[in-house]
Amino acid sequence: MKLLCIDWGNTLVKVAVADTADGTFILQETFTAHEAEQRLRSLIETQQPRASILCSVVNHEESIEAILAEHTHFVKLGPRTPLPIMNAYFSSDTLGMDRLAAVAGAFAENPGKNCLVVALGTCITYNFILNNGAFRGGAISPGFQMRLDAMHQFTDGLPEVPREGATLLLGYDTATCMRSGVVFGIAAEIDGMVEDFRKEYGEFHAVLTGGDAAFFVRHIKSGIFADPQIILKGLYQILKHNVRFLR
Repeated sequence: MKLLCIDWGNTLVKVAVADTADGTFILQETFTAHEAEQRLRSLIETQQPRASILCSVVNHEESIEAILAEHTHFVKLGPRTPLPIMNAYFSSDTLGMDRLAAVAGAFAENPGKNCLVVALGTCITYNFILNNGAFRGGAISPGFQMRLDAMHQFTDGLPEVPREGATLLLGYDTATCMRSGVVFGIAAEIDGMVEDFRKEYGEFHAVLTGGDAAFFVRHIKSGIFADPQIILKGLYQILKHNVRFLR
């Protein structure tokens, strides 16, 4: 049986088709929201998934869910979706569902272990799941672009700086100083948070994911592994839990 997993982010839509026979992703694609309806229709036609799951952090066209519901057993991940883990987050109605999917993926790959997933997107989220499978929460801070934008928007003198360009610890002009503060500040924040979690909870498996993970992994000193698929892996686990009686 094939399952379609959709991670609809602020910038891009990431999808994977998984085969429940062995749990592997047989196909992965990334596209923009503008392309989503056409690409999803094509995937459904060619791959014929039995079920689908959508995790979205933005408002999207209602037609997307209608297409998925028409052609598959459709699950929209929400606060009351049955899970293979325990959600112990106090304010589930305001919880980003991508955070829930991320820890579900990490725990499935590291059962019986504490796990920390650091997701680098529009915001940086720290997501901790205990070794008994209970997601407890974590922390949220501004992401790469948000920090650059904030310095420009909330001051009179600092310019709008592109994220691309020289990134040096010792900046030589305003643009490189701003970029240095953001990049090395985020890296130090992550290293510090990982160390603080380790002091509080002992050993755990740490995963770095999100759109900026590939850029930051080389700047981070703590033992943390990059896995760009961890949210899609979690969505697969959640969907499999919800459709386990389908044939």
